[in-house]
Amino acid sequence: MNQVLILIPVALGLGAVGLAAFIWSLRSGQYEDMAGAAERILEKDDQPD
Repeated sequence: MNQVLILIPVALGLGAVGLAAFIWSLRSGQYEDMAGAAERILEKDDQPD
């Protein structure tokens, strides 16, 4: 029973951290241009390295 009293707050805390990271990524524009990244990988790069 003592383990449950420790694990529940730890699980809730980790869930809150994950939710905060997801909300931060939404507000910082991480998901704005999903199609552009997919098309950019297919473009031919004409410049040699």
